[in-house]
Amino acid sequence: MTDTSGTATRYVAAIDQGTTSSRCIVFDSDGSIVALDQREHRQIFPKPGWVEHDATEIWAKVQAVVAGALAKARLRPDQLSALGITNQRETTVLWDRTTGRPVHNAIVWQDTRTAALCERLGGQDGQDRFRESTGLPLASYFSGPKAAWLLDNVPGLRRRAENGEIAFGTIDSWLIWNLTGGTEGGVHVTDVTNASRTMLMNLESLEWDPAILAAMNVPEAVLPQIRSSSEVYGTAVGQLGGVPVASALGDQQAAIFGQACYGTGDAKNTYGTGSFLLLNTGNRPVPSKNGLLTTMGYRLGGEAPVYCLEGSIAITGALVQWFRDSLGIITAADEIEALAASVPDNGGAYIVPAFSGLFAPYWRSDARGVITGLTRYVTKAHLARAVLEATSWQTREVVDAMYQDSGVHITGLKVDGGMTANNLLMQHQADVLGVPVVRPRISETTALGAAYAAGLATGVWDGLDTLRAHWQKDAEWQPRMDEKTREKEYRRWRKAVERSFGWQDEDEDDGPAPAAGD
Repeated sequence: MTDTSGTATRYVAAIDQGTTSSRCIVFDSDGSIVALDQREHRQIFPKPGWVEHDATEIWAKVQAVVAGALAKARLRPDQLSALGITNQRETTVLWDRTTGRPVHNAIVWQDTRTAALCERLGGQDGQDRFRESTGLPLASYFSGPKAAWLLDNVPGLRRRAENGEIAFGTIDSWLIWNLTGGTEGGVHVTDVTNASRTMLMNLESLEWDPAILAAMNVPEAVLPQIRSSSEVYGTAVGQLGGVPVASALGDQQAAIFGQACYGTGDAKNTYGTGSFLLLNTGNRPVPSKNGLLTTMGYRLGGEAPVYCLEGSIAITGALVQWFRDSLGIITAADEIEALAASVPDNGGAYIVPAFSGLFAPYWRSDARGVITGLTRYVTKAHLARAVLEATSWQTREVVDAMYQDSGVHITGLKVDGGMTANNLLMQHQADVLGVPVVRPRISETTALGAAYAAGLATGVWDGLDTLRAHWQKDAEWQPRMDEKTREKEYRRWRKAVERSFGWQDEDEDDGPAPAAGD
């Protein structure tokens, strides 16, 4: 195939391996989608708070979507210039290097079984024991404690791991190993973004931290080699035989890369079940004192790494689902916009969706959801508006925390994810931030980021300026709310959040933490 200038079109495929499904998207050299295929995989819940995936099933589904996307694009594997990978980040799998079989189901990032282990590891230092080295609080969210749990709880596994018979990885490592040959010479690597979510990598050295490995009792023999986010790790075999496997990025980092947030101060927010807001802080890690995570943004080849601050919000889109499924006020999620737009404001009502605690910037596991400001004047339309506004206000709190940590004022917010189709919400988001909110033409920013990084490594694109030029605006919302109204409503929101604190007593347990949609 050729483009209008007569130049042969080049194609890059991206595997987007998510929490509920796997997708393969083929992009052309303009960054446009050529074909997409998607398949869901099972969610396994052995006990309350435990969440697992079958890594073998995920690998089978990935192979299926790759074949499906190529068939839809009418392309042969040898017409692909590169393959990139993006993945659910903290989900952890250990497998036998000889047989290629996982030794246990993968433990998903949502899983809370390591909470007690994390508390023991914290000791007198608490959650911050490893924060200076890793940028992360000790929490069941991250991969290192999950690996430690498996080594302690699968009979005979620790001995085999210490003998070098077992491989550890997040899903990117598992896929790259299988793609490049598996038991027949598969490459065991991860990239800096996924490694930064294990709580085992030192953010400054970009290497596994010996002191933390010793503290968690994770043998170095199981770990993959840490590489950049954009380089050729190896060559695929099998159905993609000969295609360079040339990028890996955790899903939220892939989204910031696909959104062309390459400058210090650039920010994006992904609105899903929960929301993830990342701010590019440049070539230095910025410690957080305000409830954020310090994490890798990306690293291109041998260039200096780029760091981010990340704010994780547990419940955004899930609040609309609750409004639909639990309250039955609407029958479809997209009905909420018209209902909310039928009134000019929230009527004084605020909804704080702390269904199982609050994530950034509070990290309050004792918080529970509240509706405040109710009067007889409030109708279901006002509540619909309060549901949407809860997403905007939570995002505002994260942006404020980012400014307090970094001193960087964002000048605009790039947005992606399903909720960005809601124009009323996007307008309110611009209003409460006081900056423009911009939605891109290509909504599949996560897969696009993985494709961009792979294409950079293989010469499909010649640099970040080319990728910036590809980014195109689909819609933009300018702030309309005056400063006095904005700050008055923000004060009311903060009062509502305070009302949510302290509802859950320490001796009570009402189930696992919420899924934030990584």
